[in-house]
Amino acid sequence: MRRTEPLPDFTYHPDPLGTGSVEPSDATCQCCGRARGFIYTGPVFATEDLESALCPWCIADGTAAQKFEAEFVDSAAVGGYGEWVSVPTEVAAIVSRRTPGFSGWQQERWWTHCGDAAVFLGAAGASEIAGPWAGAIASLRADVGYDDLTWADYAAALDKDRGPTAYVFRCRHCGQLGGYSDCH
Repeated sequence: MRRTEPLPDFTYHPDPLGTGSVEPSDATCQCCGRARGFIYTGPVFATEDLESALCPWCIADGTAAQKFEAEFVDSAAVGGYGEWVSVPTEVAAIVSRRTPGFSGWQQERWWTHCGDAAVFLGAAGASEIAGPWAGAIASLRADVGYDDLTWADYAAALDKDRGPTAYVFRCRHCGQLGGYSDCH
């Protein structure tokens, strides 16, 4: 397996390798028929089974979404929850049809802020939200609505590899961190 070209740039998911949504692979893409060294491993909402079957390039250029009538993030799950702002239809379409999604325990949601979809940074556990992503705590806590004691216990139980898990985003405009959490 050899990488022959750089991965495409995804505005709203800049490190799909780091988040695990794209992995090195010798698999052939069911959309373009090429083995490009990487395959998308996140969710695909389509009538066909496309699990680990699409390359990042076919996602980035919209070919996979068009050919299979697929979404990689539910367009209805981009913003609009509680304090999350709604975003223009065009933004929701880019996130849902031309951006790698991520796997969560339940229905994934995409955090929004400043009138735009935010950048997905990754799954987080207690150590990540106590450290580099501490700025997301207010948003995570508001999303679950827990009192101080319940929040402290819940935050300590967060684990990026098994539920409950936090999903952290960064606003493209002001840099604020936010997100949500869920568990199985």
